Amino acid sequence: MNGGRAFLWQLLALAAAVVLAPLLVGNPYHLNVLNVMALNVLVVTGLNLLIGFAGHISLGHAAFYGLGAYVSGILSSTHGWDPWLSSLAAALVVALVALVIGIPTLRLAGNYLVMATLGFNLIVTILILQLDEFTGGPSGFSGIPPLKVLGRSLASDQQFYWLVWGAALLGLLLARNLADSRVGRGLKALHDSPVAAAAVGVPTAAYKVKVFVLSAVYASLAGSLYAHYFGIVTPKTFDIFFSVELVTMCLVGGMGSLWGGFFGAAFLTPLPQVLHVFDEYKDVFFGGILLVLLIYQPQGLAGLWTRHARARAARSA
Repeated sequence: MNGGRAFLWQLLALAAAVVLAPLLVGNPYHLNVLNVMALNVLVVTGLNLLIGFAGHISLGHAAFYGLGAYVSGILSSTHGWDPWLSSLAAALVVALVALVIGIPTLRLAGNYLVMATLGFNLIVTILILQLDEFTGGPSGFSGIPPLKVLGRSLASDQQFYWLVWGAALLGLLLARNLADSRVGRGLKALHDSPVAAAAVGVPTAAYKVKVFVLSAVYASLAGSLYAHYFGIVTPKTFDIFFSVELVTMCLVGGMGSLWGGFFGAAFLTPLPQVLHVFDEYKDVFFGGILLVLLIYQPQGLAGLWTRHARARAARSA
């Protein structure tokens, strides 16, 4: 079975699990956690295209997430735009911002690129705090209307569940199509050796900017969904610590694996809820889990899953 067909079967299995989950989880709080998990899957899938395929780490994707949330929320609440149209407009704004900062920033490498994206995240957070006339400042921006489908508002956790998980599955499918395309193969070559990739005709600079913009759009769409789901956005939600958390999800899930975003988000999103009884030590548990995985399983949870699947296939052969 080729990789593409195997991925589709795995995606169908995940879709079946998504359909069954609401039947097993009746608690609205648990549905809320699943919805946040889907949002994280969407944004980390885009980030993994940048980190795992192009080989560039960004600590600024929480800013793109926040820009998508704020722009969509302000347009729909203050200016009366349709939430779907405001979400599309937010994605276009974020794509333009990512393009403007990506062209000069992606010429940097290593720690310089990380620091540049970190600085961008800090600038966006400061602007959100200072432009309180538009953003609500530290108190946040509220009154954001929910999305509507066929004239019905997606006001409940269960109604939103189908939308956000549908978006997450579609994001995974689009990422797979990109990975199988000429651009995806060029990104893999760029990750392995930028010099060799350029030598065989891969437009490395253009590909880096394109995947950076695409990953930013993933984050923007997730941010817009977040805004119209919760009805309020606050600067704390999109600070630098959330950027670090997103990168950690990529590392734990498995960089370069299309399932890395899903495994990382599925594992780390509910972790704070599981460790709430050890609230004072949750950061210690979090760091310990990350350390163990990086030392003993550097390919992440997706690599562990792949190794298990191959071993099982070998035993059945």
